[in-house]
Amino acid sequence: MSSRLYILLLVLWIAIGGCRPGTDAPGIPEYDFMPLEAGRYRIYDVQETQYVRNSLPLQHSYQLKETVGPAYTDVSGHRAYRLLRYRQTSNGQSWQTDSVWSVRLVNSEVIRTENGRDFVNLLYPVSNGLRWNGNRYNLWQSEEYEARNVGQHFSVSGKEFGETVTVIASNDSTLIGQAKRVDIYAHQIGMIYKERTYLQFCTDTPACLGKNQIEYGIRQIYRIQTYGKE
Repeated sequence: MSSRLYILLLVLWIAIGGCRPGTDAPGIPEYDFMPLEAGRYRIYDVQETQYVRNSLPLQHSYQLKETVGPAYTDVSGHRAYRLLRYRQTSNGQSWQTDSVWSVRLVNSEVIRTENGRDFVNLLYPVSNGLRWNGNRYNLWQSEEYEARNVGQHFSVSGKEFGETVTVIASNDSTLIGQAKRVDIYAHQIGMIYKERTYLQFCTDTPACLGKNQIEYGIRQIYRIQTYGKE
């Protein structure tokens, strides 16, 4: 092979390789369960139950809307997105500002800042049994998150989602209380279900010990109602 032909083939090979889609773009996780794109939104129906000793449980129902705001560079130099959160008590009412959180994807970690604290909500690529410290970037004690049911169907609010992942942050029940934190994410949509349960059981007398008699606590359940892009 002549040197001129070799150089020509080499130039063609480089040109073809350089035109392959995605070579200059950051890698896309195998399972994108927390899409970060300005304008995306999700609306949840929220049911909240508050328990107080010697009183009937207090029931609250409302809707929460979470919108991904424009991207910005955070103090650590990473690309982040504001999460604009709104609340309304029923359909048709005007949305009231609730809070502003943020989320960023750093390497393989989806880091969500909630009320000033960073949590590693997801770790890519997800797989069954994958575990990580969700409190890696805050001052709280280490807490193990675990991914389960990766790729499984999940139904919520009459909607079917084909590819989901369940993240268990805690699911403990003892004689004195219960703590449960579960998030379910759908591929290319984001979180579709969330449960937060913190209960303290009665332990004052032998009659109530071990009966799961709630003294105080809270249970919140988020179910996705709709989602899209504005």
